[in-house]
Amino acid sequence: MAEVLALPEGSKAERYAALLPQLASLLAGERDLIACMANAASVLATTFGWHWVGFYRVAGDELILGPFAGPLACTRIAFGRGVCGSAWAQNATQRVSDVDAFPGHIACSSLSRSEIVVPVRNAAGEVIAVLDVDASELAAFDEIDQQYLEQLAGLFSNKE
Repeated sequence: MAEVLALPEGSKAERYAALLPQLASLLAGERDLIACMANAASVLATTFGWHWVGFYRVAGDELILGPFAGPLACTRIAFGRGVCGSAWAQNATQRVSDVDAFPGHIACSSLSRSEIVVPVRNAAGEVIAVLDVDASELAAFDEIDQQYLEQLAGLFSNKE
């Protein structure tokens, strides 16, 4: 069955507010984590036109590339390394206005200039993945992005 999203033109907050309940409905019908991540990455990339949107899944002591939309990406990231590994280690969102100023930033693409990484937690509150979003502009992400992307990450808490 084909899914259709109705997204208004308008402010970033208006687009997120319209997107979130539709994405929640889309994901509610699917238990598989990978399938849900794939649709979420695609929807976010399509809606906002960011350079790269994807997920890294926790596997032992590293993050492994999961579903994404965008150019070639790093495959494995160590715990605590770069923006993604820091979000995992700190169990907290990392919003970076200028990736070149972030100590230990992993440059998977020279076109990425700013980044936001949001932990994805299971029902027990353990980080199972991170949602990584890169933009080709400096300071592309703000409190609005953080608020809504954290809500979106919460949609994965009951996935297997």
